[in-house]
Amino acid sequence: MENAAGKPIKCRVCRRAGEPLLIEEIQVAPPQPWEVRIKILCTSLCHTDVTFWKIDIPPLAAFPRIFGHEGVGVVESVGENVEEVKAGDMVVPSFVAQCGECRDCKSSRSNMCSKFKAPNHSGLPRNGGSRFKDSNGQTLNHFLWVSSFSEYTVLDVTHVVKIGDGIPPEKACLLSCGVSTGVGAAWKVADVEEGSTVAIFGLGAVGLAVAEGARIRRASKIIGVDLNPSKHDLGKKFGVTDFINPTTLGDKPVSEGWSKTVMIGVAVDGLPTSIDPQDLCRGKSVTGTYLGGVKPKTDIPHFVQKYVNQELNLEGLISHQISFTDINKAFELLEQGKSIRCIIWMDK
Repeated sequence: MENAAGKPIKCRVCRRAGEPLLIEEIQVAPPQPWEVRIKILCTSLCHTDVTFWKIDIPPLAAFPRIFGHEGVGVVESVGENVEEVKAGDMVVPSFVAQCGECRDCKSSRSNMCSKFKAPNHSGLPRNGGSRFKDSNGQTLNHFLWVSSFSEYTVLDVTHVVKIGDGIPPEKACLLSCGVSTGVGAAWKVADVEEGSTVAIFGLGAVGLAVAEGARIRRASKIIGVDLNPSKHDLGKKFGVTDFINPTTLGDKPVSEGWSKTVMIGVAVDGLPTSIDPQDLCRGKSVTGTYLGGVKPKTDIPHFVQKYVNQELNLEGLISHQISFTDINKAFELLEQGKSIRCIIWMDK
């Protein structure tokens, strides 16, 4: 593996909220203790990237910044105290840490590492510092402890998941965030049972992954709810049995009954959610989830094996593949509702 020390690295920098990403040559510092430097093979664009890209109010806004948090790469070098991965290993980054030592990491009830729960999305978790500088020596901010829109990036080892080489990079990339979130929500949070009915609101990449997880769990009815009629046929590939476009329902009532609602994704505007206590008394429940309840180092290798065993469908989620130089096209496609997941290749 070519060593990146002291060499200019190409990355995509966002200087101001909402502005197109620019290709710049930067310096990526060597990994410090407990850190891993990774050569990114490919990355993809998630709605979370777009959401934070538009935010211009601190502390969530931290520009200039290198976005990207869903990717796959090869370990280039490691810092002191790193033993679980070595140069040449295939890995996926995870924005959720797993130290394996804290109470939450040891518990089956949580995937939120309490040792590394720092709210600082713009630096590394142990010291909050950055490993990126531009050509003028200005510090560039990290994003969600990953920053995969760069040829090389540095992560804390708690955010690195080693995987085998039996899965193509573009498929492994999806497991870094979107697919793990959706499948995990179905398996670990909703705990979908055989013969149950599942309704999914929004058939983007994560919603389709929820459908895939419910299909594998043998749900008898999987209802996809989406405003885009083209999602009807696409949903069928992932087990959706019924499709509903809310704009065509009119005043048709929705049947009452016991249910569990799982909220996926992060609302950054802080708007409250109203819940009728009577619904809770009738046995309904609402819960949230972060990365679908997935413990990255434990569960993502399991998902890889499911793919290798031809049990997990990942092919249908890749709608576009483009080169790193065309990354702004990925933003356009996603905002126009024309892509599910767009794979962005570093060397193509």
